[in-house]
Amino acid sequence: MKKHILIAALLAAGSVTGAMAQASGESPWMLRVRAVHLDSVDKDSTPLNLSINNKTFGEVDVTYFMSKNLAAELVLTTPQKQTVYASGADIGSFKHLPPSLLLQYHFTDLSGFKPYVGAGVNYTHFSDVSLPAGVSLDSHSWGAAFQVGADIALDKNWSINLDVKKAYIRTDVYSAGSSVGRLKVDPLLYAVGLGYRF
Repeated sequence: MKKHILIAALLAAGSVTGAMAQASGESPWMLRVRAVHLDSVDKDSTPLNLSINNKTFGEVDVTYFMSKNLAAELVLTTPQKQTVYASGADIGSFKHLPPSLLLQYHFTDLSGFKPYVGAGVNYTHFSDVSLPAGVSLDSHSWGAAFQVGADIALDKNWSINLDVKKAYIRTDVYSAGSSVGRLKVDPLLYAVGLGYRF
């Protein structure tokens, strides 16, 4: 319930203050395309010593500026397939879809270099779980997400983006229907990409 309230508050803030960005003559919308490297923490409380592979993939991010400094960013990607290991041995895989919604503060006094910080919520859906017979995962995860990054202007519209996020993603692990512990993926996400301000 608290997560839904947070999302509603972010959307409400956009509807109340979005006109401020438009009043400056600059479009409130920014689109980024990033290459992201997922580096998993892999903290496992089960007796299976579970871990997943690290990987690099693409994502698209839509940012709406509510004012010169405040923005909301929606992070989107396609379902990502991860290999699951038990004590280093490949035992199967799953897919996860991890969109995040973050409220950002952009520092705008530095010419051509605009750092920002953000905080919000991550929702991850686990699907296509292929593990040994009787082993399953909780299909939903809600957690906090934090970020720090910077946009480096190339011209009026285009910029290079550097971004690091920390997302709290975890799932309960079941064997024969009984919980045997929790796998905490909790990745660091390192990203570089291009941004376009409409």
